[in-house]
Amino acid sequence: MSLYTPNSFRWDDRAAVAALIDAHPFALLLTVTDGCEPAVTHLPLLRDGDCLVGHMARANPHWQQFAAGRTLAVFQGPHAYVSPRWYVEPAEQVPTWNFAAVHLSGRIEVLTPTEAGEAVRVLTRRFDPGFVPAPGRVEQLLGGIVAFRLHIERVEAKNKMNQNKTAADRAGVIAGLRATGRPEDAAVAAWMQGHD
Repeated sequence: MSLYTPNSFRWDDRAAVAALIDAHPFALLLTVTDGCEPAVTHLPLLRDGDCLVGHMARANPHWQQFAAGRTLAVFQGPHAYVSPRWYVEPAEQVPTWNFAAVHLSGRIEVLTPTEAGEAVRVLTRRFDPGFVPAPGRVEQLLGGIVAFRLHIERVEAKNKMNQNKTAADRAGVIAGLRATGRPEDAAVAAWMQGHD
């Protein structure tokens, strides 16, 4: 499960990779087991040291493949279409897509009920810090979920943001992205300026 990454787009800045995961925690979790169709779940995952922590519905058969399979978490940062019109010489260019992505693979550990309760509380505090569940409510729901920790063994990151272009071409792409008026395009323009 390798991420195709030409040298110009290879991303070794671990602090920036961590920041992308923190800013865009909704991931695609993929487990591949020999002879089986891949299991895929979309869910939030939070960093915890050299691990990711999350949970899924117990009714989701995905978790049953953890022990026998290889698991990959895919995070995607800002992304946008890039028009050839935004380059200095448009006729010499082709349309492309700028994006930042992180692939983390490793071994899954299913958490105990106590650890699962804490994982749910941490997730809730992260996304809804003012919410306080009714006493005992989290414990009532734990039977319906499987919480887990992905122990990260491999990190692959790609930051494809026109690094292989001239400064003038990059400036043209940033201006073009800003001119569309789309928030996602503005996010890519800001990313390009902050991650040279």
